[in-house]
Amino acid sequence: MCVLKTGFLFVSSEFGNHYLYQIAHLGDDDDEPEFSSAMPLEEGDTFFFQPRPLKNLVLVDEQENLSPIMSCQIADLANEDTPQLYVACGRGPRSTLRVLRHGLEVSEMAVSELPGNPNAVWTVRRHVEDEFDAYIIVSFVNATLVLSIGETVEEVTDSGFLGTTPTLSCSLLGEDALVQVYPDGIRHIRADKRVNEWKTPGKKTIVRCAVNQRQVVIALTGGELVYFEMDPSGQLNEYTERKEMSADVVCMSLANVPPGEQRSRFLAVGLVDNTVRIISLDPSDCLQPLSMQALPAQPESLCIVEMGGVEKQDELGEKGTIGFLYLNIGLQNGVLLRTVLDPVTGDLSDTRTRYLGSRPVKLFRVRMQGQEAVLAMSSRSWLSYSYQSRFHLTPLSYETLEYASGFASEQCPEGIVAISTNTLRILALEKLGAVFNQVAFPLQYTPRKFVIHAETNNLILIETDHNAYTEATKAQRKQQMAEEMVEAAGEDERELAAEMAAGFLNENLPEAIFGAPKAGAGQWASLVRLVNPIQGSTLDQVQLEQNEAAFSVAVCRFTNTGDDWYVLVGVARDMILNPRSVGGGFIYTYRLISGGEKLEFVHKTPVEDKLLRKCENKHIPNLVTGIHTIGQRVIVSDVQESLFWVRYRRNENQLIIFADDTYPRWVTTATLLDYDTMACADKFGNISIVRLPPNTSDDVDEDPTGNKALWDRGLLNGASQKAEVIVNYHVGETVLSLQKTTLIPGGSESLVYTTLSGGIGILVPFTSHEDHDFFQHLEMHMRSEFPPLCGRDHLSFRSYYFPVKNVIDGDLCEQFNSMDPHKQKSVAEELDRTPPEVSKKLEDIRTRYAF
Repeated sequence: MCVLKTGFLFVSSEFGNHYLYQIAHLGDDDDEPEFSSAMPLEEGDTFFFQPRPLKNLVLVDEQENLSPIMSCQIADLANEDTPQLYVACGRGPRSTLRVLRHGLEVSEMAVSELPGNPNAVWTVRRHVEDEFDAYIIVSFVNATLVLSIGETVEEVTDSGFLGTTPTLSCSLLGEDALVQVYPDGIRHIRADKRVNEWKTPGKKTIVRCAVNQRQVVIALTGGELVYFEMDPSGQLNEYTERKEMSADVVCMSLANVPPGEQRSRFLAVGLVDNTVRIISLDPSDCLQPLSMQALPAQPESLCIVEMGGVEKQDELGEKGTIGFLYLNIGLQNGVLLRTVLDPVTGDLSDTRTRYLGSRPVKLFRVRMQGQEAVLAMSSRSWLSYSYQSRFHLTPLSYETLEYASGFASEQCPEGIVAISTNTLRILALEKLGAVFNQVAFPLQYTPRKFVIHAETNNLILIETDHNAYTEATKAQRKQQMAEEMVEAAGEDERELAAEMAAGFLNENLPEAIFGAPKAGAGQWASLVRLVNPIQGSTLDQVQLEQNEAAFSVAVCRFTNTGDDWYVLVGVARDMILNPRSVGGGFIYTYRLISGGEKLEFVHKTPVEDKLLRKCENKHIPNLVTGIHTIGQRVIVSDVQESLFWVRYRRNENQLIIFADDTYPRWVTTATLLDYDTMACADKFGNISIVRLPPNTSDDVDEDPTGNKALWDRGLLNGASQKAEVIVNYHVGETVLSLQKTTLIPGGSESLVYTTLSGGIGILVPFTSHEDHDFFQHLEMHMRSEFPPLCGRDHLSFRSYYFPVKNVIDGDLCEQFNSMDPHKQKSVAEELDRTPPEVSKKLEDIRTRYAF
């Protein structure tokens, strides 16, 4: 807990969300009883107080925390192309099932319907010094609507804009004038509402344009460029020459005018012939081509922004950011290119590509955290922004948008105004830097495991809590306590006691806030829940009896019951954790009925020493924590002795261990990678990959008599064949789930792990020796140049239990982007690269597998 000088209290939780409270009262003048650990207490006595809602604190903000992640599965159950992460997390009554989606959370500030379907929207200020926008301009096929921004947003007609024509672009020009570009000309509106018009010559119309605070460039039909610049008196002057382009112009962009300069020096023009040209606007070589780049498809839109800057003050004390100029190119095939634009020569270099969606990419310049950012719209909308010295390109978790512009008002200083079909929306993005946004659905007890029913995409969840009562027992105990209250009272206090008892019975304190009553060791409460993960609604739930604890769940079909699906739940009765003992076990069987939305109890099979079994193997040393099958092989993980490979021999009806591991591993979870390879994680925070050698035979004979000579017994009294360790890596947090999956549509497979502390990480395979070699050297240089903050040796930390083997720490390598530029340069030179090349390598491997 941390009390801030400003009167706030921050509570950071080990499990569950973190909270920020404001201290409203000090609570020093109320009549609440006060207790202290210094007060003497008699044997068996305790302090009593009345629980009540918060009075002195006000909850201001809540920071989401996934810890502890008990189980996680990755699947696209919502049919969104990109898979979602379904995470069972939390503890006790504060448990939740969370659905994580890759994307930024969008807050809707306002949505209003428009009289038709608009095709574009802009915002403009009245004066260059204004903090907030004054007008929203919405363009339709044959009209332009001007809305003024104030307490409310309403239509105005006296703005000087021409309303009877569609608008191609508009902007603030100079200090306080506005410019509107429309197909037949340019309208320059001065602050005193005087209007200057420039009309297009002859039959030509304006097809594309680019504007900033001081310049206007238009493209006429036939690919003719006309350039206007504002002179000191505030007039728009046409440059004498015009430039004929070799093909039709499809898009144009101008950068913002840099602080203290007269003009932006470069114009980017996209042509039908799949090229982008950079054209100089400098008076010495105005409208001369500087460079060009060929594109894989036709460009749809361009946007020049200055990004990744650091704040600097110039001689006059004016603040500005000095960053790099980037040309963003949106193509018609849904690909976004980001290219560095040289501020002196106008050359284009270091192109990065990302596939965004199935529709042509439109680009819009917006402001985020005081810096320029780019909003890219395809079938999904994406935001490209620089945050904590790293570039992020993150989708917005929102419906498809068609056109957007930055928006600033008192309520929403860094918002976005966008159009979607016939609505105008004002949106805000608050959690920049976040990879996922999450929706949480409350649960009753700690979730242990869940399975996905493949036909309906519903989840079957088991929740189990130790030291807890079931609902039925709680009600019983409450009734009992109320009766005891009445009995304990004397004759004269009967009525009062009865009232108190009734009050006690009616009192319903939410357990998620006040906590659940503690039942004592050896008391268990458990339930099985059927959830629709899209709506988060509980379709059905089955409460198990007191002291029955569910630990495993499976959904399957039986060969003799046709197409019915069954849910099997493994339950322990009267379990004591230490020393471990159990009063018995059951397998509960439920049938999924009414389209997979209800559970129907079929039977409860007691698991004594003898289950109706076909065969067994009792040579697993301690306790089985997981079973995986592939073909005739069964791979069993033990709580303390790593993995065992077991072969089922159908003819002899035997399960025979034919291979095991040479290291003891306290396995928490494991997953199959292929026929011979397993990935497993242990409770000390290591991830290992173990593979059977190529010459392993699973055709081994059991030796029931023990007559085989002792020296034939194999290594270390175990199986005669041993698995090889391919990978060892210390994560530092207990890993509770591993899954081989793809995280992005069209991406490659990676191994995703989640940890008890709420971390989500991935291990990605190298596809070439060259890459592996490069990252190995980069990691080596980073270890010496950029040691961890707390002074631990990186290599010894990653080798805490087993020497690190065949894993390169990507998090350490990515710190390259946050090093000093001169350090970056020296590390890059050691690798025979330039710093941008190293950054590109890091970005490529990240975007190939994940976000």
